[in-house]
Amino acid sequence: MTTTITPATAAAPARPASPHTARSRKERRRNAWTGLVAWIVGILFCAPALWMLLTSFHSESDAATNPPSPGAPLTLSAYRVFFGSGGGASPWPPLINSVTTSVVSTALVLVLALPAAYALSIRRVEKWTDVMFFFLSTKMLPIVAGLLPVYLFARNTGFLDNVWLLVILYTSMNLPIAVWMMQSFLADVPVSIIEAAQVDGARLPTVLLRVVAPVAAPGIAATSLICFIFSWNELLFARVLTGVRAETAPVFLTGFVTSQGLFLAQLCAASVVVSLPVLAAGFAAQDKLVQGLSLGAVK
Repeated sequence: MTTTITPATAAAPARPASPHTARSRKERRRNAWTGLVAWIVGILFCAPALWMLLTSFHSESDAATNPPSPGAPLTLSAYRVFFGSGGGASPWPPLINSVTTSVVSTALVLVLALPAAYALSIRRVEKWTDVMFFFLSTKMLPIVAGLLPVYLFARNTGFLDNVWLLVILYTSMNLPIAVWMMQSFLADVPVSIIEAAQVDGARLPTVLLRVVAPVAAPGIAATSLICFIFSWNELLFARVLTGVRAETAPVFLTGFVTSQGLFLAQLCAASVVVSLPVLAAGFAAQDKLVQGLSLGAVK
């Protein structure tokens, strides 16, 4: 029996790919390469922190080997030494001092920066651009240039080795940054809702706390976290102006580098513990932090 191939059953010729399909394939390929590069960059940025975490669980002899031995036995001896059970100094007073200075100074910065940003963005004062330049100019002076006058002032007034001196310094150091950041965030607050609140009889404190602050909450969260990080990581003033009572966590970390050598495992363990409050604050405010930083990037 002979089978006859009709035009209906014949195989249709292959059609060339449309320009739209070729373009979508190129975009998918480009997105795949972009994602791969992003993963590689992210791993490179996280590698030092992961290596520090791994080293903190090694003994001093294994941590000091060259080349390093990532497969060495794990131990908690470095953390025992850090928390004082190994005969070292207690880390709790420096940690408490760092928490006190960072939290109090950040709260003061927000209290002072919110009205200033309101006056520079929503109810703009005269020559507000000159005021913004003045805030920016305060960051042009190197910190070390003002170290000697601050030290002499603290010595003559009895403020050496005092936590509250650090609170005042950190507040003054972070206030210009906070005003600059919050000014851009508050510029996006609709003026109509502020005018509606004022028509209802709301005064300035009520407008700031119940109208402006909720709308600008992402920007306030981003500003507060950055000020908290700057205060927590500050070392120069804390090293020079404190002794035993007001010693902060970064100053405490420098004690692991002694004339006897570098205790690498203990230093890594201490660095991990000292980094945890900043990581916890960032994790708690991550939603509003991403929104605030995105708004700043758009601005």
